[in-house]
Amino acid sequence: MRTNKNQLFFFIFFGLTATFYRGYAQLKTNSRPAIVCNPINLNYRFALEGVSRREAADPTAFNFKGEFYLFASKSGGYWHSTDLVNWNLITTKDLPLEDYAPTAVVMRDTIFFLASSGKNGTVIYKSDDPKSGKWKVANPALPINLVDPDLFLDTDGRLYLYYGCSNVDPIRVVELDIKSLMPLNKPVDCFVADRTDHGWERFGEHNDSQKPSWIEGAWMTKHNGKYYLQYACPGTEFKSYADGLYIADHPFGPFRLASDNPFSSKQGGFICGAGHSSTFQDNYGNFWRISTMSISVKHRWERRLGLFPAFFEGVDHAYTYTGFGDFPMIIPHKRISSPAEIRTGQMLLSYHKPVTTSSQLEGHQSSNAADEDIRRYWSAATGKPGEWLQMDLQHTCLIKSFQVNFAEQGSQILGRSPGIYYRYTVKYSTDGKNWNMLTDKSANLADKPHDFIILPHAVHVRFLRITNLHVPDGKFAISDFRVFGNAQGMPPSTPSHFNIERDQEDRCIVHLSWQHNSGITGYNIRYGTASNRLYQNYLVYGKDSLTIRNLNKNQPYFFTIDCFNENGVRRGTRTLSVK
Repeated sequence: MRTNKNQLFFFIFFGLTATFYRGYAQLKTNSRPAIVCNPINLNYRFALEGVSRREAADPTAFNFKGEFYLFASKSGGYWHSTDLVNWNLITTKDLPLEDYAPTAVVMRDTIFFLASSGKNGTVIYKSDDPKSGKWKVANPALPINLVDPDLFLDTDGRLYLYYGCSNVDPIRVVELDIKSLMPLNKPVDCFVADRTDHGWERFGEHNDSQKPSWIEGAWMTKHNGKYYLQYACPGTEFKSYADGLYIADHPFGPFRLASDNPFSSKQGGFICGAGHSSTFQDNYGNFWRISTMSISVKHRWERRLGLFPAFFEGVDHAYTYTGFGDFPMIIPHKRISSPAEIRTGQMLLSYHKPVTTSSQLEGHQSSNAADEDIRRYWSAATGKPGEWLQMDLQHTCLIKSFQVNFAEQGSQILGRSPGIYYRYTVKYSTDGKNWNMLTDKSANLADKPHDFIILPHAVHVRFLRITNLHVPDGKFAISDFRVFGNAQGMPPSTPSHFNIERDQEDRCIVHLSWQHNSGITGYNIRYGTASNRLYQNYLVYGKDSLTIRNLNKNQPYFFTIDCFNENGVRRGTRTLSVK
């Protein structure tokens, strides 16, 4: 067919224009960053027996063909995601999903799965189509009785199995034959606990107990030719639940303690704990860690999951960034080099704000919905439609997101069922009289117990009211109703006095104090073993002192204090050291 020049020009111009606008539309769609807020908003399963409570722990996440899969103990299934934001549950009868601490490894185009030894022994499974929920037995009788396994495939194609969960025994490793998946050697001891020198390994809510603690939850990561063996301690029910780190030149060791320990820790803020984690990479090469976080109110195994970025700096310095680890966080669509690149700038607006409610259950007062403590919650007297909670931000703020954390007071639910979901509305007002709809969840059918809502555009708000339409069981209960945005003012000034004293009898302990100034919401203590490696974070609200007990007694430490309010964070300008 012949085409004249004008026609040819029109076709070329039209094609280029259409391509440009398709590209522009795609760019515009992708320009809005993906944002999450810990704890991850999964449909956590209720336990199958005992007191009714949700739980998930001991997570394993991995990248398979550019998409993500997540296993967790006692979850009745596993999750799939394409973006680390939205997770869909996959159920199967082929795996022992009631065994603790599942692990998985990708070998070629197949995933191999293993959990702690259960009533059927120690079995390894495999699948090349995990979305289908179909799995086959790969090794029916691994001759090791183990707890908290980790399958690790080295870059040379050799397969290793790390395991251990004890307050006496070490973390161990054995090599497996790549075809038969049977051991090639006797187990090798990697390391044992050292509670005398390592404060993060000590038992208790804040590493403050003399009882024998546990080391468990091994996870191996190879990076730039070095082997980073992570392990959890001291107990999953504590705010102090953390991960330590050893480094080696070979999968069998010998292992040396990393300079910057613990590898991940989160003892302050709304929800605490960052232990028994797995480390994986996204499609841009960023490292992420998914960790166990503690509630432990209804039962000590009442737990959730949190997602944190990790960084490997040089050979000996690696850390998990948990600073402001329960504030909104960006999931980047690029390679990042520092925690600054995931910050949204959204600040907490709801802390200790006046709350009124339709009713309250004795022992669960209204103020608990704004106290930044997931272990305390407000409960209405009933679960009937119409129960409500109203919050006064005390001045007009620009809000960008909020998180509703449901507490399931009085629930009798066990396991999963189709009727487990929450329905509610959130309205807003600037004067407390005229109300507009902010979010309408009246038709919701998804189970989202930590519902994080990102508003399509920022809204000027002073009053917020959340009204119950449906709870799956029990009372309408919230811990907390967390609101994020900016108050459109200035960040606070840093404290004029900041004092540090290392305990003379126990060098794993340090005492800090500062002058608390008005207009400050809270403080973030940053510390580490060098002035340029302040990798540890400890967030506190409404205090002027803090005792930290998770130090290595044989190392010097450096500290600074950041302060924050509803407008932003003021980073510390002074760094103090203790030897």
